[in-house]
Amino acid sequence: MTENIQIKTPNNYLIPLAIVIAGGLVAGAVFMGNGSGGSGTATGQQVQEEPVGTTDAVRAVTKDDHIKGSIDAPVTIVVYSDFECPFCKRFHDTMNEVMKEVDDGQVAWVFRHFPLDQLHPVKARAVAVASECASEQGGNESFWKFSDRYMELTLSNNKTPIETVIPQIVQEIGLNESAFQTCFESGKYDQHIEDDIENAVATGGRGTPWSVVIAPNGKTFPLNGAQPLDAVKQLISLAAQEK
Repeated sequence: MTENIQIKTPNNYLIPLAIVIAGGLVAGAVFMGNGSGGSGTATGQQVQEEPVGTTDAVRAVTKDDHIKGSIDAPVTIVVYSDFECPFCKRFHDTMNEVMKEVDDGQVAWVFRHFPLDQLHPVKARAVAVASECASEQGGNESFWKFSDRYMELTLSNNKTPIETVIPQIVQEIGLNESAFQTCFESGKYDQHIEDDIENAVATGGRGTPWSVVIAPNGKTFPLNGAQPLDAVKQLISLAAQEK
């Protein structure tokens, strides 16, 4: 007999989360535009047309980040992503291809949270929290198992039935369900997610996916939207020359 996780809607965790998000929408008006809804392009979802900020504001990568590849890789790609954004799902696949095709040890992929509350209310942040709770139990490996599976399995644009999908993935990757539920309800990662959002905005991000490529000498390059594999590889090659 096993305990079942109860990711309830709108009870349990999602009601306090909705309250937090309501406050976040006010505080985050700087990148939510006029509240009339987001816009889309061929490569991403946007909430404001004119970006401000500088990619040099990207927060330093540390061992506490979610990293694929070596933290000592010469080129780092920091991806600010929303689990409910269809373009983020596409770019997540592209980045997995990058990690397979680029020479071993040359690139590090860092995942940071950028849920667009205006487009994906409640659910995108809830999944971000779930990914952090997966990481809490199983470290970096469990974070990526959860994230890869969620991106592979789910719908987009706030259509995912997270109350059934999250427990399914938790069971699939072998996490302790009771401990996960306690973490999920705790609110302990709310500020961490907010910090990621604030850093995304500070670097110029106004939509998802939004990425910053960091060269060996620290020079930074913007990478906006779900760019194709060849474009990403070309930017990696360009950045690698900055030594």
